[in-house]
Amino acid sequence: MGRVDGVLLIILLGACVLRAGADGSDHRYKEGDHVPLYANKVGPLHNPSETYRYYDLPFCSPDHITEKKEALGEVLNGDRLVDAPYELNFHEDQQSKSLCKKTLLKEDVAKIRYAVSKDYYFQMFYDDLPFWGFIGRIEKEKFDLSENEKYLLFKHIHFDILYNDDRVIEIDVLSDPNMSIDITDDKEVDVDFSYSVSWKKTDIPFEKRMDKYSRISSMPKHLQVHWFTINNSCVTVLLLTGFLATILMRVLKNDFIRYSRDEESSEDQEETGWKYIHGDVFRFPKHKSLFSAVIGSGTQLLALAMFIFLLAIVGVFYPYNRVFFTALVVIYALTSGIAGYTASNLYLQLEGTNWVRNLLLTGCLFCGPLFLTFCFLNTVAIAYNATAALPIGTILVILLIWMLVTSPLLVLGGVAGKNSKVEFHAPCRTTKYPREIPQLPWYRSTIPQMAMAGFLPFSAIYLELYYIFASVWGHKIYTIYSILFIVFIILIIVTAFITVALTYFQLAAEDHEWWWRSILCGGSTGFFILFYCLYYYHARSDMYGFMQTSFFFGYMACICYGFFLMLGTVGFRASLIFVRHIYHSIKCE
Repeated sequence: MGRVDGVLLIILLGACVLRAGADGSDHRYKEGDHVPLYANKVGPLHNPSETYRYYDLPFCSPDHITEKKEALGEVLNGDRLVDAPYELNFHEDQQSKSLCKKTLLKEDVAKIRYAVSKDYYFQMFYDDLPFWGFIGRIEKEKFDLSENEKYLLFKHIHFDILYNDDRVIEIDVLSDPNMSIDITDDKEVDVDFSYSVSWKKTDIPFEKRMDKYSRISSMPKHLQVHWFTINNSCVTVLLLTGFLATILMRVLKNDFIRYSRDEESSEDQEETGWKYIHGDVFRFPKHKSLFSAVIGSGTQLLALAMFIFLLAIVGVFYPYNRVFFTALVVIYALTSGIAGYTASNLYLQLEGTNWVRNLLLTGCLFCGPLFLTFCFLNTVAIAYNATAALPIGTILVILLIWMLVTSPLLVLGGVAGKNSKVEFHAPCRTTKYPREIPQLPWYRSTIPQMAMAGFLPFSAIYLELYYIFASVWGHKIYTIYSILFIVFIILIIVTAFITVALTYFQLAAEDHEWWWRSILCGGSTGFFILFYCLYYYHARSDMYGFMQTSFFFGYMACICYGFFLMLGTVGFRASLIFVRHIYHSIKCE
């Protein structure tokens, strides 16, 4: 954890581009120089969260294993870098160089055979360039009507390395199926592990050496798919929102005309519709403290998303630089003041009295469930002896960030919100006693309204969700952040509009309890994303096992909860602006 403080300090000072090497080198070498090669982890191909240390399998290992000091983002990503046994000196070819001669015991053979059966891969970093390879393969042999499986362990790998002048540009690893050993039976096996290296010159500049990893997601074929989904979402959303906007504006115009005529014709005429409840529409919601905490936390998460998108668009996040998780932790800590300010300010506007308790609730509303989920999943990872289990040092660093940055900023924001308290702006005076809400049909209740509210925003993003899931929970790379940002903006706009529309229909039905309903309807897209998680796990992925299932649903539940808070805040803010506008446009007693 030696570089954690340095990384945090750089980000806290506002550095945007962290492209320095992991060892602080300038990536320039002379012929015969040692180039850092680290073995990272091994794991089943279809379970991205279930990874283990490289030397958990009986590979050739150096006499003294040296662990690389890792940054916070690397540890959170499950990386555990150690010195690899191979010597890949700069511009030195090797032909079938012996790595080690090893006798695999029955237990070792069984362990490797299980790994081969689960498609285990290994990951290494050479001069900060990641590369992968499989440790073996299954060969199927047919005998008459039967089919037998033969488990093979690769004992020779070949490194193809491209260089430009004095810099490493690209590395690929190839396993020779003809140089493998049969490990089908439980018996001791003598293995002579070896490797070879070939260097080739290339014209690719050093600045573009990472483009290889994002090239697939930027291919014309994939870009066409992304833009097709964007166009499809935009057209669908524009048609539906335009249709709703036309209806809503026409209905509102007719309402304003009718109400103005009613005022001119007879003041004693009985009021109907949304004007009828003008004395109740600004009655403060129940559970003010929780309501304010939801808005505060949602505002913070919205700010976090905007900052992450900003960093992504300016080029901070490129494939495998492992800064993303560090940025998440630090930016969340720095934006906690936004949550404190928003929550306490709104709470006092709603005539709350115990703002300190409201501040504590705001600080725990999102972090609390996330912390409990982390504790459970970290325990599972420890039980599996997986690299996803965070070391105690990393946990202490995160706790220190929470105690020394997040909590103080939350309190400072709360104090600032308290001192800048303003009266809640309500165009209409609230009556002393609330009106009784009339009996409404079932489809106007909360759950059907949430289903209608979440469907339209989800339909605008679900096509893009597959690529995001395949990147987060698979081995694909997603680098088209501009398209993702457009999808996010569409999501915000549609959420705001559909919530406003449903709020109007709720008020037109003389139901004045719109405060919580606007949050639930706005945030209902989070439930749709959670249902998509179930679909993706069972229909679009090959994940299996208790650990991977726990990690997938545990962290996705937290993400969906975050979307609920964020989009619920968007829905409430849009509805509040709308309600203030329409009641400001009429004459209230």
